[in-house]
Amino acid sequence: MKVPPRLYIDQPLHSGQDIPLALEAAHYLTKVMRRRVGENVRLFNGKDGEWQSKIAQIERRQVVLGVENQLLQQIYCPDVELAFAPIKRSRQEFIVEKATELGVRNMQIINTEYTSQKPVRLERLQTISIEAAEQTERMDLPSIVQAGDLKDWLLEFPTDRTLVFCDESGTDTVPILPALQNHKSKSISILIGPEGGFSKQERDLIAQTSGALVVSLGPRILRSDTAVVAALSMVQAVHGDW
Repeated sequence: MKVPPRLYIDQPLHSGQDIPLALEAAHYLTKVMRRRVGENVRLFNGKDGEWQSKIAQIERRQVVLGVENQLLQQIYCPDVELAFAPIKRSRQEFIVEKATELGVRNMQIINTEYTSQKPVRLERLQTISIEAAEQTERMDLPSIVQAGDLKDWLLEFPTDRTLVFCDESGTDTVPILPALQNHKSKSISILIGPEGGFSKQERDLIAQTSGALVVSLGPRILRSDTAVVAALSMVQAVHGDW
């Protein structure tokens, strides 16, 4: 028995509606997945849960889905935020993909002193996030925004959140696992630096931020994309939905 494909639809979902697919989604469904009229397709929009639909029409390059009934109520990932500096495009895309898979609710892209000032293609990152959510049965989508400079972001950091600062310097840090186990929080932001790390001034500013946990990810200096996966895995295991 074939498992119905799962697609993200950027519009409200309700029983009885007909949804024409965009060309890319139509091509994926008919040419890649080789689905035909009458076959089931699961839909989600990040707000209305998951819905069953059937392929009602395939004409040339147009595909229309008929929405039938709700399969699952909407659920959201834990309040885990990831803040990271722009890095090389392929590694940045890896971060967005894996952060989506690991259940991050929000992603903030932040400029630092050692940030390589390259344009961030938000539309491309959002596409990667959608594909990751489709494949991993995730019900919601993370927001992805450019949040400006680190200093400004820290000045506006909420006092009721925990800031998990992964400090590659290894100075005055504690291992991330016991730090998380000893600090209960339902709202967590993880801060990962650029390839060149943080400056001393930035590290001092972060450490002085209310709710900051200055932690180590082990004895080795990790690449930014590796650090994201390591830190998120720890946070989800201790405070998340694992």
